[in-house]
Amino acid sequence: MQTPTINVPHPISAGPEMEAPASLLPGRHPMTSTPSTVSVDLYWLPLGAGGHSVRLNGKVFEAVAARLDRRDRCDLYHSALAVHAPEGRFVIEQAPAWREGAERGVVAEGRVGAQALGRFRLFRYEVRRWRDGIIPDVAEAVASPLRLSEDPDRARQILKVVAQVPTPVWGRDELGAGEMWNSNSTISWVLACSGLDVESIPLPPGGRAPGWRAGIVIAQRQRSELVFGTALPTLQVQNAQSSK
Repeated sequence: MQTPTINVPHPISAGPEMEAPASLLPGRHPMTSTPSTVSVDLYWLPLGAGGHSVRLNGKVFEAVAARLDRRDRCDLYHSALAVHAPEGRFVIEQAPAWREGAERGVVAEGRVGAQALGRFRLFRYEVRRWRDGIIPDVAEAVASPLRLSEDPDRARQILKVVAQVPTPVWGRDELGAGEMWNSNSTISWVLACSGLDVESIPLPPGGRAPGWRAGIVIAQRQRSELVFGTALPTLQVQNAQSSK
């Protein structure tokens, strides 16, 4: 049986020249900044902030991963962006798709765990570009906000590419990036495709962001194809039904 192809859209362009993120600016909170402020700010949110079951599952996952990698356990983080552009303020985040998403600026959806489960809304995620939106549990953010840019063109580029983000199955490595795709992959992909130097963005001390590297890897592949004209192999994945 033929395996389905995952469409991985290309960034709109090879992206502007690489820009290193600015330093952490203490005392400035972009979620309450004036509308005239142009900024791109990253938030590191403890995994499962506000939800005990997600936090417990995350701790179990990290305990197993640390033991397999023979390293100390780390605190796990989920990432989100607050973008103040000339056109307005937006929140960019990947989150569960448990309700109709028009009011949250949903630009894409994907499946969680397995392709077959995606028929149920409980096993779907959404990518938001939410005008005047909120980041749940932002008060629990650590070493945040991290100011990444104050360039209007950079802010606009981020808002432009977010609708093109790949949407493979959450928690799986369908794209061969070397780790699972999740919410952190979405944010790092968007930042990398906008031309920011994602590699230099620091994590909170003692922290880890699973999936962050996956977004960078896929963005670099796509940028290489656009810049050098190289052909990437077709990215295919076999779902549970086609493997039977």
